Amino acid sequence: MASNFAYNTRDIKFILKEWLKTEEIFAYPKYDGYYAKEDIDMFIDQFYKIAAEVIFPTDEDGEKNPVRFEDGKVIVPPTYPKVFKYIQENGWGTSNFEPVDGTIPQILNCFITELMTAASASFPGYIGLASGAANLIITFGDQKLKDMFLPKMFNGDWGGTMALTEATAGSDVGDILSKAYPTDDPRIYKIKGTKIFISAGDGNHAENIIHLYLARVEGAAAGSRGISLFVVPKYWVNEDGSLEENDVHATGIEHKMGQHGYATVALSLGDENKCRGWLLGNPPDENGVGEGMAQMFQMMNEARQGVGANSLGTTANAYWNAVNYARERVQGKPATNPKAGRTEIINHADVKRMLMVNKATLEAIRAMLAKCYFFIDVANNDPDPDKRKMAHERVECLTPVCKAYPSDEAWTLIGESIQVHGGYGFTEDYVPAKAARDCKIYSLYEGTNFIQAQDLVGRKWTMKKGAIFANFLKDIEDFIMANKGQGTFEKELGNLERALGAYKEAQESIFGYVAEGKVEMLPAYATRMQTATAQLYGSYCLLDQALLAKKRMEELGADHYDYNFYYGKVLSMRFYVGNVLPNVWSIAEIVKYGDDSVIEAPTDIFTY
Repeated sequence: MASNFAYNTRDIKFILKEWLKTEEIFAYPKYDGYYAKEDIDMFIDQFYKIAAEVIFPTDEDGEKNPVRFEDGKVIVPPTYPKVFKYIQENGWGTSNFEPVDGTIPQILNCFITELMTAASASFPGYIGLASGAANLIITFGDQKLKDMFLPKMFNGDWGGTMALTEATAGSDVGDILSKAYPTDDPRIYKIKGTKIFISAGDGNHAENIIHLYLARVEGAAAGSRGISLFVVPKYWVNEDGSLEENDVHATGIEHKMGQHGYATVALSLGDENKCRGWLLGNPPDENGVGEGMAQMFQMMNEARQGVGANSLGTTANAYWNAVNYARERVQGKPATNPKAGRTEIINHADVKRMLMVNKATLEAIRAMLAKCYFFIDVANNDPDPDKRKMAHERVECLTPVCKAYPSDEAWTLIGESIQVHGGYGFTEDYVPAKAARDCKIYSLYEGTNFIQAQDLVGRKWTMKKGAIFANFLKDIEDFIMANKGQGTFEKELGNLERALGAYKEAQESIFGYVAEGKVEMLPAYATRMQTATAQLYGSYCLLDQALLAKKRMEELGADHYDYNFYYGKVLSMRFYVGNVLPNVWSIAEIVKYGDDSVIEAPTDIFTY
């Protein structure tokens, strides 16, 4: 029973059909005639069926038959190649980045990723990395590269990766040692280097692996400024379409805590001086500045958003398994009537607390992610340049939060799901134990969560002299002003207003520390401010949803079969705003207090 797909799609449908104005997305020319609100149930139900019947079997397979490295080859679990091909050739994966009408909107792709990950945490990365690599070629490649690589990446014949990390350069990508040397063809370079921790970096799930590879052209500037990006296939593609070895070799795989079906590979390129790669974009300029990091950030940001959805899927599936267990497990007697018979543990207040902190936080996360992906669709498709600009700026602000908060909370929330199971939760017979092993990588992927926090407070707070983030916060302020004094959720709106004010005070304090030369105060408090940002925005989203849910409750009446769904939305909001949101003003008080013991601490104290 270590694997069990126990998902519920009701909240997804609420978001798509009732909360967000998805009709605006579906009206864009790219989607008009292909998607409509009336089709959402069918769309979600269809992919739910695929997740349950096609993808879910890969979850147990990944545990029983983990990735192997044999004779220089990476072998993935037996079910993976067939499922990878099925998802790709049936239009649920990489081809949705193709710039043609009728591809799946990003707001729907968000939930495809969530459901896919809930069914099998180890599998979706093969699809996601192929998609990100293909999208880089779409954006920055010339027609020759597009014709050469994209058709087979779209149909599932070929996979893809982003190859950044090296033994000497993890988060600090600018320290990479991989080199690129010009050849007689100005677009083709000889590549030499090694990479580690390359997800989906090799395997028999695809006939060819297309690496989007960061390297420094010989003579380019030091640091991240001098990096360029190359398309480096495992097998070189000749003009006639035939393949030949390209001196790209897997040298081993990592033996990981979780996600045992997902290949994490060490690569060596150019050992025989025969590895070639296609340059994306332009060579380094006269100052040795390359375009690679700016290009790669497109894929990294897509991956960060995707990791948020991955975190949500894994955590929510553990939660629904905990709910099912709590409804069946009989233990103890009701506190209100000790003389009564034994009862299911879901009736105990602390078990309900553990489930409620999961339910409320997961709904806040799902709402934030949905808003982010909604804005992506607007930014990419709206005919109004001002609206596109607004949406792009909201995506900029939400991306680090939507990556970090879901992946930070996953570990704690899954811990609560383990606790619901009692002693059984510590065994591998139940889903939460495996979910705990699978989820921890999410806070480390695509830049550790401190890097996301640095991006938020060091860059997003100050973009255009603070105007972009001020507008992001103004959305919350406008919402409060529009609903305050209407007689509904006044207490909760008061909490949101208090949290917004506290957040701004914390911002001012941090800016003040930096102005005084206390620069380290910014990184010292960055992670906590990132959490505060998510809790503030998540509360705003849940309150907005609860106002709609309350209206639905009044329209339907308590006897309606759907009443408890809407009542649950209201209670999720009340719990989150009453129990989680106060952390924002707690953090603000800590920031204003200004403790600098972390900065002052000599490193030697940690050895005692």
